[in-house]
Parts: sequence; structure tokens; C-alpha cells
Amino acid sequence: MKQKEKRNFQDKISYVQDTHFVIGGKWKLPIIISIYHGHNRFNEILQSIPKITNRVLSKELKHLEENLLISRTVYDDYPARIEYKLTKYCYSVTEVLESMEKWGKQHREKIKANSRRAKNS
Repeated sequence: MKQKEKRNFQDKISYVQDTHFVIGGKWKLPIIISIYHGHNRFNEILQSIPKITNRVLSKELKHLEENLLISRTVYDDYPARIEYKLTKYCYSVTEVLESMEKWGKQHREKIKANSRRAKNS
């Protein structure tokens, strides 16, 4: 492999790793999807995602905010009200998410079909 090709290959790996760091893991995408569907307050998000804990949700919201995918707004109400919204930048991930959803659906169908074939063998 030529040096330039090697560098391009390493760049590709690095970009995929960066993407995985920002939106990878068990909870980040479900949180983004929850906010997208109108769950803007902490408890709404918490209740919309099965099995996520307060601590994990808090940590992941902070991570998404640090990476500019969500914004956090504190309203001067009593008690204080905090809302989370997707940023315009977050919508740049839409194409990736749609591709992942499509692939995930196809994969699930393929695995189910393969499992049925194995049972019938």
C-alpha cells in the first residue's frame, strides 16, 4: 500500500471512530430519537427509553450537548424548568440515522429468515 493510500485509509478509520464516539453506544441514538419525537424534559426522555437510568441519561445528555447535538435551555420558572432540543447541527446526522434504521430492519429480517431456515433443517 502506498503511503498516500495508507494515510487515506487511516483517515477513514479515524473519521468512523470519531462518529462512533459521538453517536455510538447503547443510549445516545435512543436519546436523540426521543428528543426528536418531542420528549424535551429530562423525565419525559427518561420515561420514553426503557431501562435507562437517571445517572446514565444525565451523563449522555451532557455528552450530546458537549458535541453540539443538543441544546439545554434553563427557564426561570419555579421550580426551574430545563428543556433539551436537537440543534441544527444534529440534523446533519439524519442521513446516517436513516441508513442505520434501514440496514437494521433488513438485518433483523435476514436473521429471522435464517433462524427459521435453521429450525426447518
